[in-house]
Amino acid sequence: MGPTMIYCDNHSCINLSENMMFHDRSKHIEIKYHFIKDWVQKGVVKLEYISIDEQTSNILTKSLTRGKHLFFKDKLGVVKNPSSVRGSVEF
Repeated sequence: MGPTMIYCDNHSCINLSENMMFHDRSKHIEIKYHFIKDWVQKGVVKLEYISIDEQTSNILTKSLTRGKHLFFKDKLGVVKNPSSVRGSVEF
């Protein structure tokens, strides 16, 4: 089994996690944020860039147009529950 993929829309974050040369400029970052960097270095986690327009988590964190909302809803596989249709009460 390969590393766990984490999709990120921030190139700087990905570069910082993969390149130890940034270390001198990133010492001000709190220790808890270096946790992911350590896992990337060990090969347990891999950060991969994804465009903000493709970031599925936006449905949970941003106000979206109807088209984008439907796009992300379909991408997540969310479907209407037939038992929740108005008038069909089952005990």
